[in-house]
Amino acid sequence: MRGIGWRTTVILGLLATCAGTCGGEGPGFSLLPFKRVDADPKKDYSLVENNGPWMILASSFAGEGAEQQAQQLVLELRRDYKLLAYTHKQHYDFSKPFDGVGVNKFGDAKKMKNLHGRDFDEIAVLVGNYPSIDDVNLQKALQTLKYATPKTLDLKGTKKTAQRNGHLRQLYRLVATDEETKLKGPMGSAFATLNPMLPNDGSEANSLDPLVIQMNKDVEFGLLKNRSKYSVKVATFGGINTWKKDEIENFEKTGRGKLEEAAYKANKLTEALRAQGVDAWEFHDLHESIVCIGSFDSVGQPREDGKIEINPAIFAIIKKYGAEQKTIPGQPTLGLQPKSLGGIRFDVQPIPVEVPRVSIAARYSRRVSE
Repeated sequence: MRGIGWRTTVILGLLATCAGTCGGEGPGFSLLPFKRVDADPKKDYSLVENNGPWMILASSFAGEGAEQQAQQLVLELRRDYKLLAYTHKQHYDFSKPFDGVGVNKFGDAKKMKNLHGRDFDEIAVLVGNYPSIDDVNLQKALQTLKYATPKTLDLKGTKKTAQRNGHLRQLYRLVATDEETKLKGPMGSAFATLNPMLPNDGSEANSLDPLVIQMNKDVEFGLLKNRSKYSVKVATFGGINTWKKDEIENFEKTGRGKLEEAAYKANKLTEALRAQGVDAWEFHDLHESIVCIGSFDSVGQPREDGKIEINPAIFAIIKKYGAEQKTIPGQPTLGLQPKSLGGIRFDVQPIPVEVPRVSIAARYSRRVSE
């Protein structure tokens, strides 16, 4: 589905543990089973920025009859399934050439063109005003959609459809060997996504990948729980950073992936620091794990010369955990020796970092829970 251009977050595997729909016409309301869902054929149910922020992409349509069929599906989902459904139109232009992979003999990027280049409008049907990917009803609504058989998408006989890959999906279900695939309906590929109307400019709405938020959700001393603006990164892990031979051998025997090893070491170092009464925090993303120390609202004070005079408490952390200059055996000069704790080393140069913030989805979630 990424190929059609929707700004999506596909939660593969994660959806098995996630859940919920929040109803009403905005993110501040909750949907009760008996709550009436508006389904007026005369009304426009186009998506707006205030919807969501989390939604389910149920289906998409293009070509002749796309708008009509999308509107019919929205009304049917609202009327018969009591789900808040919306339409969203987006234009795609694949008729123009674009820079491809590699360069030509003059060193310029190769120009390529889509084999079936054309421009067209696509209409998506999105469901729900979910405040968070962890919302309890998202899972229920998603499962409902995957196995639903709305009349609008019924392809019995030679009925035409504007649903993207509608006939191909039906063929896959007919030839499937597993029972679960056979039981799924025409929206069997529905998935969770952010509202495509939300800003995509690197702002808070897109500051953290939802999977990263999930990875850090249950971490006892997770950096996301640090309410200050800054901390000091003292250790970074992307592989084996322990000096103990038995730990290295253990990693080799267990066959853990590098990310798992990184998370293990970050957690172990954080616990060791906490045991010493240090304000330590850990954070895990899709590339590495880090350990930070301290909670600060400012990195320092500006000076008259335009430079920043670093916060004395931050400077103390940098000095305490940064590498020391020591004589290197067999060398005439001094070298930097990283410090360590419990056989796990710190970074050569600790640095102040901005504490990451959760996405707009999680912010809405807190607002609803409050």
